[in-house]
Amino acid sequence: MADKQLWAPVDPLGEALHFLRMSGSFYCRSELTAPWGLGMPAMDGCMWFHVVTSGRCWLDVEGAEPLCLQPGDFALVPHGEGHRLWTEPHVATPNVVELPQELVSERYSLLRYGGGGALSTAICGVVHFDHPAAHQLIKLLPRAIHQDTSEGLHLDWMQSTLRLIAAEAKELRPGGETVITRLADVLVIQAIRSWLQKDPAARTGWLGALQDPQLGRAIMLIHRDPARPWTLASLANEVAMSRSAFAARFTERVGEPAMHYVARWRMHVALTWLKEDKATLGEVASRLGYQSEAAFSRAFKRFIGVSPGAVRRNPRFTSSAAPRA
Repeated sequence: MADKQLWAPVDPLGEALHFLRMSGSFYCRSELTAPWGLGMPAMDGCMWFHVVTSGRCWLDVEGAEPLCLQPGDFALVPHGEGHRLWTEPHVATPNVVELPQELVSERYSLLRYGGGGALSTAICGVVHFDHPAAHQLIKLLPRAIHQDTSEGLHLDWMQSTLRLIAAEAKELRPGGETVITRLADVLVIQAIRSWLQKDPAARTGWLGALQDPQLGRAIMLIHRDPARPWTLASLANEVAMSRSAFAARFTERVGEPAMHYVARWRMHVALTWLKEDKATLGEVASRLGYQSEAAFSRAFKRFIGVSPGAVRRNPRFTSSAAPRA
């Protein structure tokens, strides 16, 4: 086994980032005059982002240091927590959804608000991600991520991307929402990549396991083919490790046994399919390798907390029972 060569180099962390495709987006272009403050409500299962296009403000998320946002800065609030944007510490911060806005389209609005002083402009968005790999990654992120485009190698293209978002937001030409969504995808991923490179916390737990050449490949294989009848032996064989060494390292780094991770991952894939797919419960069970719908239903309820039928009746159901970090 020691002589077995692994397949071509893979990028499990890159694959996890690939699943960060936004959906259910709503954007607001804001024209704000000092002094001003805005309260952003908590949005369960969503991510807030803010792009400052002119002026400056502060971002205040409970439990994190306030961040000063300058023109061209990009900030994420990954867990959808309530937070505030303001120009001065003691200014009122009314709930943004209760302020009068011009609804440009179903998913886009224009907000004009403030005390009549210096002008700031910003683009704010709230989005969510459906793939279980996206949820697994997002739940490990800090309360706020600040991408300062005045630093780093990516300054030129990030500022160009921000300028394009600002132009699309101002003109809102046909297809503008789609363009903004795709550009925001890129900016979100880049901000997370920057955090992954800088923060030591990104090298522990599940994220650390993804960056381990052997464990990362095993996790990627599970993600790619959840229906395969995985065993400890087959996973260990795929990554050229002994069964015992693989089992011990997986549990130590990921925080749960490999086969428990496999079962949990299957149920979160099933959750996504049940919410999006028209397949019957029996077909979903079969696609994940279960011999009966009853066996699948028992496993699903054990991991997700409700029956598959309950998810079908309530497609907005979300679960926090993601694989452990």
